[in-house]
Amino acid sequence: MKRVLITGAAGFLGSHLCDRFIKEGYQVVGMDNLITGSLKNIEHLFPLPEFEYYHHDISKFVHVPGKLDYILHFASPASPIDYLKMPIQTLKVSSLGTHNLLGLAKEKQARILVASTSEVYGDPTIHPQPEEYWGNVNPIGPRGVYDEAKRFMESITMAYHNFHGIETRIIRIFNTYGPRMRLNDGRALPAFMSQALTGQDLTVFGDGSQTRSFCYVSDLVEGIYRLLLSDYHLPVNIGNPAEITLKEFAEEILALTGSKQKLIYQELPKDDPKQRKPDITKATELLGWAPKVDRKEGLRITYDYFKEALNK
Repeated sequence: MKRVLITGAAGFLGSHLCDRFIKEGYQVVGMDNLITGSLKNIEHLFPLPEFEYYHHDISKFVHVPGKLDYILHFASPASPIDYLKMPIQTLKVSSLGTHNLLGLAKEKQARILVASTSEVYGDPTIHPQPEEYWGNVNPIGPRGVYDEAKRFMESITMAYHNFHGIETRIIRIFNTYGPRMRLNDGRALPAFMSQALTGQDLTVFGDGSQTRSFCYVSDLVEGIYRLLLSDYHLPVNIGNPAEITLKEFAEEILALTGSKQKLIYQELPKDDPKQRKPDITKATELLGWAPKVDRKEGLRITYDYFKEALNK
């Protein structure tokens, strides 16, 4: 039985990855320090003999006894509300934490996949964004603590690959949604849904013309799984290229929830990207991957989850 370490295991994406690897017959070691994750996301796994959990901050030295075949590094605050509140931890988990996990991969001779982000492209001047685009990032702006931490993560991962011969994989994740997102996450989808469900007007920043592309979580997990098992070591975009303005998206949420609330507009946050759409040519050609869940279906499932979560 192959053994995989998943950091950020109690988070939105990490918990879905734990489920997938258990389903595929792996022994899963979950690790999290719970600054943004929740044990509720993985409590169903605790009775399983093939799952074990370590409460640990990977910014400190990481030791896992026994063999490891794979490491998936998904630990990090991932929404502006979190990384603006915890800038130092955000920088440390993708720098010191990545360094620690690369050292562990070297020690265990394990393949490591690191979770980078579309935010490495910053406020892009090229649209859609291909992996060859170097980005337009403000290193000292409020979002720099996340954007630059992830850019450093990619750099040190490639250094370990080139210098130590470590088997590495780099995924650049675009906006993803689905069950287990936090209602107070701060990103557009949970913000719109929680506002609609609690009878508040929906807050749109700027004039709402900025675009996003939303990928359902099961599609993302499939892309991650395929990339891990592939032979490709350079960054790969995984996301859904179906682009929509945030104003249109807010209106979709109002229609879905049957809410009679209205849209209210606030000032656009500093360095907020105007466009975000992945070029997924590489993922399609190298991995045979493309998203399958359309936004209407994904939003319905997510709405049902949020509605239940609010009533608990």
